[in-house]
Amino acid sequence: MPLKRASRGRTKGGKGSSGTVQCTNCGQTVPKDKAKKVTSKLNLVEHTLAKELRAQGAYIASPTVLKHYCISCAIHFKILKIRSEDNRRKRGKLR
Repeated sequence: MPLKRASRGRTKGGKGSSGTVQCTNCGQTVPKDKAKKVTSKLNLVEHTLAKELRAQGAYIASPTVLKHYCISCAIHFKILKIRSEDNRRKRGKLR
């Protein structure tokens, strides 16, 4: 039977089973290697206040937040795009 995608939608290769994570948006359990990961920085201080503090020489921490999305939520938030049949089997950057 032909494959729809070369990777079968996962990045595990031949290593067996991988752990699971929950989607940040809907809570669905997704395999760790199939979930789409989005890293973003969290601003703890308002922009104008941060600008003033930096001028005085203060260090402002901005922790990074890792979000995991299931495929349907990633498509909904436009992290993934639906690709044509020809492009589905190609790997690499989509943007």
